[in-house]
Amino acid sequence: MQFLQFISQAIIPIVIFLIVAYGLLNRQNVYQDFLKGAKDGFSTVISIFPTLVGLMTAVGILRASGFLDFLSELLKRIAGPLHFPAELIPVSVVKMFSSSAATGLLLDLFKTHGTDSFLGLCASIMMSCTETIFYTMSIYFMHVHIKKTRFTLSGALFATAFGIAASIFLASSMV
Repeated sequence: MQFLQFISQAIIPIVIFLIVAYGLLNRQNVYQDFLKGAKDGFSTVISIFPTLVGLMTAVGILRASGFLDFLSELLKRIAGPLHFPAELIPVSVVKMFSSSAATGLLLDLFKTHGTDSFLGLCASIMMSCTETIFYTMSIYFMHVHIKKTRFTLSGALFATAFGIAASIFLASSMV
């Protein structure tokens, strides 16, 4: 066990050392390359910042306005026959927009139902099996100037639906 702890603590410094050593062996100016990468990363952050602010504001408005509770009540009738717990609807909807906001909802779910409950297990697995679709599409597509997304949204929604179904299946087999 101590060996695994050592590896987990040493892996990042080892990887950084190997990258720097590889660059030096290939006669690269590693420091200048690092500065150029940091500068490019900073300009990327500046270019995506308005989108991030818009998404975070939208998620905050959804949570504060009670719309997620309204949506949960509305979708309960559909979720019942599918054996989908209505308590997970807000987490699954918000996860498509913001992982951090969904994590906040997940923590609320943990406080109410417990981490080892069916809902806690299901929500935990769902957080791993789904993607922040709208966040990812808006950030990446905006950054590379893609206007026509073709089947990206429908494919991502399809994959998310199966991720949610898999989380319910896996959680029910664990309880």
